[in-house]
Amino acid sequence: MHSRSSVTVRSMAVTTAGLSIGEVARRTGLSIDTVRFYEREGLLADPVERVSGRRVFTEDHVEWLSLCATLRATGMPLSELRAYAQLVRAGDGTEPERLALLREHEERLAGQMRELSRCRDLIAYKVGMYEDLSDRGEPHRTCRAPEPPS
Repeated sequence: MHSRSSVTVRSMAVTTAGLSIGEVARRTGLSIDTVRFYEREGLLADPVERVSGRRVFTEDHVEWLSLCATLRATGMPLSELRAYAQLVRAGDGTEPERLALLREHEERLAGQMRELSRCRDLIAYKVGMYEDLSDRGEPHRTCRAPEPPS
């Protein structure tokens, strides 16, 4: 395995430092396999240059992959992430579609957060109940959860 964390790319008399896949993985918190998967599945906004058979990433790739990781962590399906990447690659004029896609995801996320908040409230209630039982020295009885709202 290649341990060098950066590679120099020379193109048309311009030299820029590139990043190895390992460095990108470390900086984004993604595994190397996930970075490769995202590239293979067309989830990157920009193509990855190859020098001597090795992938050479840029800071833009790090920023994009960090965004991808955030969108995936918030539940965006790969199909939507792929569609978003395609819109970004298509360039100017796709902003309304990008905005619509992100708004839909934001709404789904807000719904998930409401549901998680409801679940947290129930758990906090149960924790408080068991703390009260413990404080009073009473045995921990089995307690049923309240019925979910209809």
